Amino acid sequence: MTNADARDRPVETVTVRYWAGARAAAGTAQDVFNVDGATTLADVVRRVLEAHPAAQMAAVVTVCSVLVGDRPVGTRPHEDVPVAPGDVVELLPPFAGG
Repeated sequence: MTNADARDRPVETVTVRYWAGARAAAGTAQDVFNVDGATTLADVVRRVLEAHPAAQMAAVVTVCSVLVGDRPVGTRPHEDVPVAPGDVVELLPPFAGG
């Protein structure tokens, strides 16, 4: 691929939205990561932890419920969960008070 070809390709992204304690740990409501085609949730989480390396973020991410688009991930291994360009990943920590 030439440099011109690379410039002509649209930039593909995945948006990660943080809720409650995840937002506090990240210090932002969301991040947008460039991706080169489809990826996995494991890769997205790795990039989140690289962007927010504090121990608090790692602790919060491990207890979060996760949605990819409107699909709950549940207990599926993150390596097995596809994330496509344009997807939104939601990290939702447990909420107090039901």
